[in-house]
Amino acid sequence: MFTGSGAKPNHPTGWVANHGSTVSFNVPDNWTAGRIWGRQGCDSSGRCANGGCGGGMECVATGATPATLAEFTFKGSGGQDFYDVSLVDGFNLPMSITNNARCGVPECKVDLNPGCPAPLKGPVSNGHNLGCKSACIALPNPTNSRNCCSGQFSTPDKCPASGVQFYNYFKGKCPKTYVFAYDEKSGNAIYTCPSSKSAHYTVTFCP
Repeated sequence: MFTGSGAKPNHPTGWVANHGSTVSFNVPDNWTAGRIWGRQGCDSSGRCANGGCGGGMECVATGATPATLAEFTFKGSGGQDFYDVSLVDGFNLPMSITNNARCGVPECKVDLNPGCPAPLKGPVSNGHNLGCKSACIALPNPTNSRNCCSGQFSTPDKCPASGVQFYNYFKGKCPKTYVFAYDEKSGNAIYTCPSSKSAHYTVTFCP
């Protein structure tokens, strides 16, 4: 887990999640730019095959790409909670975000690693592909790229989904995810829930 700035959850930023285990914790009502993701293949020092974040078991930075992200900003514009499952940093594990307030459920229940297009594959561990990079991360020229919506393509009108390589691979298999910088236009990328509902959110890995 990582929070860029502002109020932070009172919980370790990294922990072991054994198969079938659950962890519950409270977060600030105004939690901003919070990220939760999974790591795999970690050793006792905290070095991981994917999703590593420095600092050993507890994270001191955002997860190394590729990593599927659960993103949260609470009490945002218009009195809304904003949340999404993001593949902007690529994919490593299936994920869903459910809640008890009958608000929308972003999710990617499909394992995208086995069929990942060759230019996006990696890392590989013991012969198994453990990640699928986004085109922005995997392909050249990130400072002036349609894939990254950067440089001369840095505005929504100049960076449509049609210009992002492999967009349909991710969005076609996981339509309820945020796939690239301006994916709001898909109408199925960022989810909202009235902050007044004080929703409880559940992030599930491999749903």
